[in-house]
Amino acid sequence: MRKIIIALGVFTTVNSAPTHIPTVEHSQPEIPAYAKWGKLAIKETQSKYPNANIVDYLHEGSESIKDSTIEKFKLWLKDGDNEFGVFVRIEYTTATEKVVTIKLEETSR
Repeated sequence: MRKIIIALGVFTTVNSAPTHIPTVEHSQPEIPAYAKWGKLAIKETQSKYPNANIVDYLHEGSESIKDSTIEKFKLWLKDGDNEFGVFVRIEYTTATEKVVTIKLEETSR
């Protein structure tokens, strides 16, 4: 009788456990809209400063002016013992995404 009660207890415990095991889906991280312009900012900066390494990257946001959009980036570069920042401003026509101007400006901070 004791074996039956133990078996019944084990059977009840096993069957009362949830049978659904949640699965975790690993989704691809969403690519930000500014990624295309960030690549261009890096390319232009590397072109102007070929001996420097880009050690940090920041998207500072975007600004819309009439039919254009300006994407703003700050890159931090290291050239030997010298470290400095470069502000990159990429202006493009919003509708066609055609680049109007690219401006680079050094900063010490």
